[in-house]
Amino acid sequence: MKITQNMTTTSHYIQLLQEVKNMAVKESRAGLNRFKMEVSNALGVNLKEGYNGDITSRDAGRVGGEMVKRMIDAYEEKLK
Repeated sequence: MKITQNMTTTSHYIQLLQEVKNMAVKESRAGLNRFKMEVSNALGVNLKEGYNGDITSRDAGRVGGEMVKRMIDAYEEKLK
Protein backbone atom coordinates (compact mmCIF):
# COMPACT_ATOMS: atom_id res chain seq x y z
CA MET A 1 0.00 0.00 0.00
CA LYS A 2 2.80 2.41 0.84
CA ILE A 3 4.41 1.94 -2.59
CA THR A 4 1.14 2.80 -4.32
CA GLN A 5 0.75 5.87 -2.14
CA ASN A 6 4.30 7.04 -2.98
CA MET A 7 3.67 6.42 -6.66
CA THR A 8 0.46 8.42 -6.48
CA THR A 9 2.23 11.27 -4.70
CA THR A 10 5.08 11.19 -7.22
CA SER A 11 2.72 11.22 -10.19
CA HIS A 12 0.81 14.08 -8.56
CA TYR A 13 4.02 16.12 -8.23
CA ILE A 14 4.95 15.35 -11.81
CA GLN A 15 1.53 16.54 -12.95
CA LEU A 16 1.89 19.76 -10.94
CA LEU A 17 5.34 20.41 -12.42
CA GLN A 18 3.98 19.88 -15.93
CA GLU A 19 1.16 22.35 -15.26
CA VAL A 20 3.64 24.96 -14.02
CA LYS A 21 5.84 24.35 -17.05
CA ASN A 22 2.87 24.76 -19.40
CA MET A 23 1.91 28.04 -17.74
CA ALA A 24 5.49 29.33 -18.09
CA VAL A 25 5.60 28.30 -21.74
CA LYS A 26 2.32 30.09 -22.47
CA GLU A 27 3.54 33.26 -20.77
CA SER A 28 6.88 33.07 -22.58
CA ARG A 29 5.18 32.51 -25.91
CA ALA A 30 2.91 35.52 -25.35
CA GLY A 31 5.92 37.67 -24.48
CA LEU A 32 7.81 36.55 -27.58
CA ASN A 33 4.77 37.26 -29.74
CA ARG A 34 4.55 40.81 -28.32
CA PHE A 35 8.28 41.25 -28.94
CA LYS A 36 7.91 39.94 -32.51
CA MET A 37 5.10 42.41 -33.20
CA GLU A 38 7.15 45.28 -31.76
CA VAL A 39 10.15 44.41 -33.94
CA SER A 40 8.05 43.89 -37.07
CA ASN A 41 6.38 47.28 -36.58
CA ALA A 42 9.78 48.94 -36.15
CA LEU A 43 11.00 47.33 -39.38
CA GLY A 44 7.83 48.13 -41.30
CA VAL A 45 6.95 44.47 -41.82
CA ASN A 46 3.19 43.96 -41.82
CA LEU A 47 2.65 41.09 -39.37
CA LYS A 48 -0.74 40.25 -37.98
CA GLU A 49 -1.98 37.98 -35.22
CA GLY A 50 -2.17 34.36 -36.35
CA TYR A 51 -1.08 33.11 -39.75
CA ASN A 52 1.55 35.15 -41.60
CA GLY A 53 2.34 32.85 -44.50
CA ASP A 54 1.82 35.69 -46.94
CA ILE A 55 5.00 37.56 -45.94
CA THR A 56 8.25 36.92 -47.76
CA SER A 57 11.03 34.76 -46.36
CA ARG A 58 13.23 37.82 -46.47
CA ASP A 59 10.90 39.80 -44.21
CA ALA A 60 10.46 36.87 -41.83
CA GLY A 61 14.25 36.58 -41.62
CA ARG A 62 14.62 40.29 -41.00
CA VAL A 63 12.20 40.12 -38.08
CA GLY A 64 13.80 37.02 -36.58
CA GLY A 65 17.30 38.36 -37.08
CA GLU A 66 16.46 41.67 -35.46
CA MET A 67 14.86 39.86 -32.52
CA VAL A 68 18.05 37.86 -31.97
CA LYS A 69 20.20 40.98 -32.32
CA ARG A 70 18.13 42.83 -29.72
CA MET A 71 18.20 39.88 -27.31
CA ILE A 72 22.00 39.63 -27.61
CA ASP A 73 22.38 43.39 -27.12
CA ALA A 74 20.15 43.27 -24.03
CA TYR A 75 22.12 40.35 -22.58
CA GLU A 76 25.46 42.06 -23.23
CA GLU A 77 24.18 45.23 -21.60
CA LYS A 78 23.10 43.21 -18.58
CA LEU A 79 26.65 41.84 -18.24
CA LYS A 80 28.18 45.32 -17.98
